Amino acid sequence: MVWNMLIQLVGGLGLFLFGMQLMASGMQKAAGDRLRRILEVLTSNPVIAVLTGIVVTILVQSSSTTTVMVVGFANAGLMTLPQALGTILGANIGTTVTAQIVSFDVYYLVYPAIGLGAVLNFFGKRRLYKYVGQAILGFGILFTGMSTMSDAMRPLRDSPFFMDMIAQFGAFPLFGIFIGAMFTALVQSSSASTGLIIAMSWQGILPLPAAVALILGTNVGTCITALLASLGASLPARRAAFGHIAFNITGVLIVLLIFGPFTEFIAGLGGDVTRQTANAHTVFNVVSTLVVLPFFKYFVTLITHVIPGDEVALEMGPKYLDKRILKTPAIAIGGVRQECLRMATLAREMVGESLHVFVHKDRKMMQQVLQKEDLVDSLEKEIVIYLAELAQHSLTMEQSQQVSGLMHLVNDLERIGDHAQNIVHLAEIKMEEGLSFTDQAKEELKCMQAKVDEMMAKVIEAFAKEDLALAREVVEQDDVVDDLERNLRKAHIGRINDKVCFPPSGVIYLDVLSNFERIGDHATNIAQIVLGEV
Repeated sequence: MVWNMLIQLVGGLGLFLFGMQLMASGMQKAAGDRLRRILEVLTSNPVIAVLTGIVVTILVQSSSTTTVMVVGFANAGLMTLPQALGTILGANIGTTVTAQIVSFDVYYLVYPAIGLGAVLNFFGKRRLYKYVGQAILGFGILFTGMSTMSDAMRPLRDSPFFMDMIAQFGAFPLFGIFIGAMFTALVQSSSASTGLIIAMSWQGILPLPAAVALILGTNVGTCITALLASLGASLPARRAAFGHIAFNITGVLIVLLIFGPFTEFIAGLGGDVTRQTANAHTVFNVVSTLVVLPFFKYFVTLITHVIPGDEVALEMGPKYLDKRILKTPAIAIGGVRQECLRMATLAREMVGESLHVFVHKDRKMMQQVLQKEDLVDSLEKEIVIYLAELAQHSLTMEQSQQVSGLMHLVNDLERIGDHAQNIVHLAEIKMEEGLSFTDQAKEELKCMQAKVDEMMAKVIEAFAKEDLALAREVVEQDDVVDDLERNLRKAHIGRINDKVCFPPSGVIYLDVLSNFERIGDHATNIAQIVLGEV
């Protein structure tokens, strides 16, 4: 009896999580790349940040996902602490939407949703239809999981021991908060915990005080995701995670002091226990955010004092492209050159960091490289658009050549970022498949990266100073890198043939080597642009 109930409960929870993931995936794909872009263009206005956090969390159906993205952006220096904290506050509100949805009695929509979603997903001719179908299908599966969990727990109503234990949650709210926090930390999804709590309330197992205590616990437990994401991360990321923890725990402690009046207020809003549980979740997060917003800058100051240090954040978007000076081409081209130097510095950092990820299995830096790649891609698009607009104005022959060369240059820089991203993906394969590399192989890759980094350092300086002699050194050094790649490749294939190296590791090694060689080629292309040969 107990075993069957447990299996059904776990199966229902699995369906709920899968449905939520499917629905979120469909909504994200339908939205395209807008989610990252939305987060990237946040202003320092905390209200805008909160609203953005709400929107993104509703789309991804997970505050944990939003929080991890935000901590990742902060870790990469792409988001300031006020932006990160504001978005996290919004994520807390956005995640309550899931609770509101599942608290309504919409079971008559479940099977039509599954049917419609399946038809759109499998037979839709346009990708948008497939993605929308996937989201609708996920909605149906999510509610099926809720129903399964609810049915699994029906027998618990007849268990005096279980009902007495549940009663303790209301009599001793701290106990309920602890249980809710532990379960949420275990499954790393406050939405899953909330879904289970609402499923229990459907069966009349949970009285309102017990449900409120558990809901408060989910708000504490969800902080574990941000904490894990910030371990070993940069100062802004640690501050963002600490701010999330401090905000949620402080709010829960305050409500704990007025637990009785708070529960009575929720009950006064009307509805059954299921609706009241969802309302408690929403009211807690909305009121907590509204209370903090007027004192937001003081909250940020407090976090920076608790975790001291100097925060360095990258500015999103172009810094030197001013459309007001397009009518003065010489000055506009100077601005583009400054933006290209900024982009080149980012690309060089990515190359070095990608090898660090590969050698040291650093997943935190992996996220940093991938997010810098997003920034490099966006800069390339902005610069090309700016140059295209500049080309519409009256340019001298020399300026036209400069514009053409700069277009080629930003393309090469973007490709360097792509190769760094490729190395990170190879590192991910290496980690997931548990592939081992000898110290000799690691040293060879470090040697290759050092040669390529030397080329990039020289070509950046050559471009900045228009140093033709230095640019020629880079072109000559390309042959050295090509010879090194050829010799290392030949030696490694020999080790594979001699069965000294594991073949799958050898394939990854050769791919990394090839990516470094291609980075050297792009550095050479940039040097040729400096020389006026392109």
